[in-house]
Amino acid sequence: MKLSTDEVLKNLLNYIENENYKGWDPYDLLNSNFLKHSPFYSLSFFRLLFIQLGKRSPLNFRRFLNVPKEYNSKGLALILVGYTNLYRISIKGNTRFGNPETLKKKIEYLSDLLMKRSCAGYSGACWGYNFPWQARNLFYFPKETPTVVATSFCSEALFKSYEITKNQLYLDTALSSANFILKDLNKKIKKNGDKIISYSPIPGNDEVFNASALGAKVLSYCYKYTENIEFQKEAKKIISYVASEQEDDGSWAYGKNKVQNWKDSFHTGYIIESMNVYQKFCNDFSYKKVIEKGFDFYINNFFMKDGTPKYYDKKIYPVDIHCPAQLWNTLYELRLLENHKIIADKVYNWTVENLYNKDGYFYYQKNRFFRSKISYMRWSNAFVFKGLSCFELYKNEI
Repeated sequence: MKLSTDEVLKNLLNYIENENYKGWDPYDLLNSNFLKHSPFYSLSFFRLLFIQLGKRSPLNFRRFLNVPKEYNSKGLALILVGYTNLYRISIKGNTRFGNPETLKKKIEYLSDLLMKRSCAGYSGACWGYNFPWQARNLFYFPKETPTVVATSFCSEALFKSYEITKNQLYLDTALSSANFILKDLNKKIKKNGDKIISYSPIPGNDEVFNASALGAKVLSYCYKYTENIEFQKEAKKIISYVASEQEDDGSWAYGKNKVQNWKDSFHTGYIIESMNVYQKFCNDFSYKKVIEKGFDFYINNFFMKDGTPKYYDKKIYPVDIHCPAQLWNTLYELRLLENHKIIADKVYNWTVENLYNKDGYFYYQKNRFFRSKISYMRWSNAFVFKGLSCFELYKNEI
């Protein structure tokens, strides 16, 4: 029997709340109390080996290795945005997911929790991941190293929370994240002034297009709330750089480094959505054709006619839960759900049939011969929660 989006979303909401917003992550194996005390822990190869094992294996070693379920700031932010969408649904009279007063309390609770998790010692509010991250020989980020990606999601969540709660502290904290982006991150600047910003203050992941676009997205939000022209100017420099890296077919590689030349679904969605936010909040439509060309590549190359959400443009597997979740969010933010509702519905049906567990949570990935059925809070459930809340909000707006 086909499950409706509101039924699946309600089940997912119950699951997330029963887990108290905590969970495992594909990248968290280095949080193991056993591995942390290994004499080999300081070796990059050792760290990379176990990160890849945790990320790729369909077997869950986390209980055996004593990996705790924890809060992840980006995961909390995704859930918080989902709550703000449910609040907007509730004030229209649909209280299936809670009444406005109850949802507002949950929004305040997660906002306060997110504020407490901001990283100290930087020029503005910023957030990281609750695990160390080793990526080949490019970089090593210790646990809770702030990144522009996590900061973008967290600040956006606080902006959306402010719209409902009118708590000035939420707004001020979100606005301060601009200082982190402008002062703490490394930059590479072209002769014409366009620039790309680093993933983190720690060197080693310095030219990732979606990460820079997400930084510009934060600056665009800051311009919306302050009308400080410097935010608009700095956002434009980044957006212009990212736009110049678009390939002739409308696509973007993940980054400029030769080992980052793949093209995937959800990072492409990040770029398109971020450029659209810049266009909307900064009232600059000079990149309209870039957005349209990027979206055409996105919708035509990452989603099959039967609803299968591909990870890569030229390869189906692994099918990752991030891909359908970002589709619903991208379509909603670009106001294109009406035009592409058929594929959005097909992707939803495929996702529920292949990656949904009757206990309310979503699986991580489907490969050609097996599925990774591990429940991850940030990567899977929080991301789907935000995406489905956008889909459900759309249905309550039409």
